[in-house]
Amino acid sequence: MHKRYLDCCASELAYIDRQGLLESLRASEGRILISETIGAVQPMLMGITNAELAASQGADLLLLNLFDVDKPQIQGLPLGIAPEHCLRELQRLTGRVIGVNLEAVDPDFKDTHGEFWAATKGRLATAENARKLVELGAKFVVLTGNPGNGISNETIGHCLQEIRQAAGDSLVIVAGKMHAAGILARGGEKIITCEDVSTFVAKGADIVLLPAPGTVPGISQQYIEQLVTHAHQLGAMTLTAIGTSQEGASVETIRQIALMCKMTGTDLHHIGDTGYTGMALPENIMAYSVAIRGIRHTYSRMARSINR
Repeated sequence: MHKRYLDCCASELAYIDRQGLLESLRASEGRILISETIGAVQPMLMGITNAELAASQGADLLLLNLFDVDKPQIQGLPLGIAPEHCLRELQRLTGRVIGVNLEAVDPDFKDTHGEFWAATKGRLATAENARKLVELGAKFVVLTGNPGNGISNETIGHCLQEIRQAAGDSLVIVAGKMHAAGILARGGEKIITCEDVSTFVAKGADIVLLPAPGTVPGISQQYIEQLVTHAHQLGAMTLTAIGTSQEGASVETIRQIALMCKMTGTDLHHIGDTGYTGMALPENIMAYSVAIRGIRHTYSRMARSINR
């Protein structure tokens, strides 16, 4: 068994491979927090990346949204960092494993949510983009979708198979949906089903992404518990996700969602990127962390030097 991620320091995470990462996450027994941030907007603290701020509040892994592999950019990095080095520099500055969203946009869908979220070629869930992310230094990808971009589970499955074949053992792959992503007929429990979970695992997903209970209308703790149990029976892990701007809700709401997610049996927890646009409220990242693992592990992650 690999050392659990809870206890890993920056020097260990800098060189961890796919299998080691999966084993270390599994060994942490449901106490891992992934914070999603947007590097393409002005950071909350101006000259400090949103990802660094998220890391300072106890986030274990950092997920970048709206990251274009053809135009790599993370606002708030030190001046002079070449675009092709920005992911590795972010890992160096934070001591965290870095991942990137890729969007499995249904080819027949017409964007409904405006220019800011509209998918670009460098953000699509393609084998070519996944290979570029490996070269840039990403250790995991999340195949999902932003609001209004028309992400279907059928397209996720198709893209997933291509990306697994292209990336091989180079990337941990997470796949699923945290909201309807523009396909309103697939709302509530139709967002993701047991059949979808089976398909994603069969096509190469290491981790299945599910909406956190209480974040999407009709998504209950009991329903997500069924999907988590099913994924575990198939040998995959799960990630419950807050993708509905409730990362900007009250601390009390965050704690409630966190405990419901914990009770589903999920392996990993995700908090989204739009408390204000760009990242969750910092106090909510810390509150989520404390709720699922207490002060000791939260402070350990916050205090552990990146020079270790």
